[in-house]
Amino acid sequence: MSIINFWYIKYSFWLWLSSAYIGLSIQGNFEMPIIAVKVAALNPIPNLETHIAVIATNASTEILRKPRNLTAVVVESVNPAHWFIAGPALPAHGKSSFWLDIRVTVGTNTKDEKAAFVATIYKEMSELLGEVREESYVYVNEVNGDAYGFGGKTQEHRYIRSKLAVA
Repeated sequence: MSIINFWYIKYSFWLWLSSAYIGLSIQGNFEMPIIAVKVAALNPIPNLETHIAVIATNASTEILRKPRNLTAVVVESVNPAHWFIAGPALPAHGKSSFWLDIRVTVGTNTKDEKAAFVATIYKEMSELLGEVREESYVYVNEVNGDAYGFGGKTQEHRYIRSKLAVA
């Protein structure tokens, strides 16, 4: 077998496997998000972390179709004096800011769903915090199923196991 044929077969198999994984993972329950939020609120807000966890969980469940029972949220408050945008710290800007990072399995959401998630998080966080800097970021981080999991098993492992159980 020539080296070209070998690479063609390897590439074809990879394309088949990745398209099968992405296509079927959308239909299966192989999605679980972990959400990390850093927030710098200029004014104290009672139960801020709880409010943020509810916003993030609801948006991931309702917009990204993630199972609520597998959604984990970590919220960390940051001193606004330690959050810098374009040089000055937030107090000089007179606005709050946040950064939300959600990790999901690659291929489990459409571009429209991700855009709606970003818009909803920005809107709801703005309502909660008051005026926020436009440089408040929402990152939908798509992670490969073979590099992401919970309970000691990757998402790819769960996918393959579900296919073997059917066969």
